[in-house]
Amino acid sequence: MYRASLSVLAACGVLASLPAQAADNDLKALREEIAQMRQAYEQRINALEARLIKAESTADSAQTVARQAAVQQTSVQQALAAQQPMLQQAAAPTQSNSFNPEMSMILQGSYNNLKQDPNAYQITGFVPTLGEVSPGARGFSLGESELVLSANIDPNWRGTAILALAPEGGVDLENAYFESLGLGNGFSFKGGRFFSGIGYMNEQHSHAWDFADAPLAYKAFLGNQLGDDGVQVRWLAPTDLFLEFGAEAGRGRTFPGADNNKNGVSQGAVFAHLGGDAGISNAWRVGLSWLGSSPKERSFDDVDSTGNPVTNRFSGKSRMWVADGIWKWSPDGNRTVNNFKLQGEYFKRREDGALASSACGVCAADYNSDQSGWYVQGVYQFMPHWRLGLRHDALKSGTVNIGLVNNGMLSANDFPQLAAHNPKRNTAMLDYSPSEFTRFRLQFARDDSGIGATDNQLFLQYIFSLGAHGAHSF
Repeated sequence: MYRASLSVLAACGVLASLPAQAADNDLKALREEIAQMRQAYEQRINALEARLIKAESTADSAQTVARQAAVQQTSVQQALAAQQPMLQQAAAPTQSNSFNPEMSMILQGSYNNLKQDPNAYQITGFVPTLGEVSPGARGFSLGESELVLSANIDPNWRGTAILALAPEGGVDLENAYFESLGLGNGFSFKGGRFFSGIGYMNEQHSHAWDFADAPLAYKAFLGNQLGDDGVQVRWLAPTDLFLEFGAEAGRGRTFPGADNNKNGVSQGAVFAHLGGDAGISNAWRVGLSWLGSSPKERSFDDVDSTGNPVTNRFSGKSRMWVADGIWKWSPDGNRTVNNFKLQGEYFKRREDGALASSACGVCAADYNSDQSGWYVQGVYQFMPHWRLGLRHDALKSGTVNIGLVNNGMLSANDFPQLAAHNPKRNTAMLDYSPSEFTRFRLQFARDDSGIGATDNQLFLQYIFSLGAHGAHSF
C-alpha cells in the first residue's frame, strides 16, 4: 500500500510543478522523469520494508522504522498539498478566462437640426479641416461610440486601448497606451497614443464633456482635440496643494501638426497645474500649457477668387500657450443635490513659415499669423439629476500676413478661408442623468463661425455607459 500511494503522490508532485502550457514535445522527457522518481521511491520503500522485517523481533527498532515511514509519507503529502493550486492549473492548461481586462462601452447618438449645410461649415480665419470641426450630420446620427479595454500588465505597468466607432462606419484606434504603476517620488510615465495633457478639457473623452461639442477654440487651434503618438512624463509634487508638472514628446500626427515623414520629434508640450480646496464647499484648479509643433505641408482646402477648389499647404513652426481655470462648488462638499462648475480657457498661437497654394501652380511665400481665442462656461445642477449650462465662445483671427498676397502673385480673394473674422458662439444646454451611466441632453447654439452664415443648431443627445469605467479627472 505504501509503495502504491507514494508512487502516485510523487508522480502528482512532479505534474503539479509543470507550467500549465507544457508543450507536447516535452511529454516524453516528463514521463522519463516520473519513471525515475517512481523508481527512486520504490527503492526507498523496499529498503524500509527490509529494515522493518529485520527488526520485527525488536519492538523499539520496529517503532523507529514505523516513525520514519510515517514521516516520509507526511512530507510527500505536504508537498502535494503545497502544489495543489498548480496541479489544478495543469489539469486545465487552456482556460478562456486567463486574461480578464476591464471592459466598457460608451454609446452616443443624437438628433441634429442645423440651419446651415454642415458640409459647408467653416470657422473663417482658421484652417482646421471640415472633418475636424463639423457640427455633425443633419437628422439622426450616431456619435463617436467607444470600446475601452484596460488591465494591469504586471506590478509595474498598466495598458489601455480605446477603439472609437465612427458614425460613418469603421473603427479608429483612438488611444492605445501603457502607463507606469508606482514609479515612486511622484513620477509617472506614459507611452503610446493618448490625448495630450495640455489645457483642461483636452484629456477628457467627449462623453465626459458638459456640452455636446467642443468649444470653438478647441476646434480652431487643436482640430477638436489633440491626440498624438509619443511619450509623457508627469511629476506630482509632495505639497499640500495639488501641484503637477508634465512634459510630452510626439510625432505630431494630427493638427496643428502634419504627420511629418521624419525621424525624431515633431511636436512637444509642457504643462503645469495647481489646485486645492477653499473650505469644505469649494475646490479650484488653474493651469498653464505650451505646445510646439513643426508641421510640414499641413494642407487645407479652399477656393480661389474664381470659385475653383484649391489646396494650400503650410510648412513652418506653430507655437501656442493655453491658460485654463476651473472652480467647483457644492454645499458642504455634497454634490448630489446642488453643485456648480465654472470653467474657462484662453488660447494664444503664433505660426511662422511658408504658405504654398495650388492657385498659382507651384508657388510659395512667407506666412505668419498671430491669433487667439477663449471660452467660458458654467454648469449648475439645480436639483438631483438635472443640470443647466451656458457657454460663450470667441475667436480672434488677429494678424495674418500672406506673402503670396503681399507680393502680388495672388489676391486676398484667393484665400477666403483666411479672411479676417472674429467668430463667436453662444450655447445653452439642459441635461438629465437618471443614473451615473445614463445622460440625455438638449442643446441649442447660435453659431457665427462663418462670415454671413449664422447657424442655429439644435441637438438632442444620449450617452450610455456600459460596464466598468474609470473615474474622470477633476
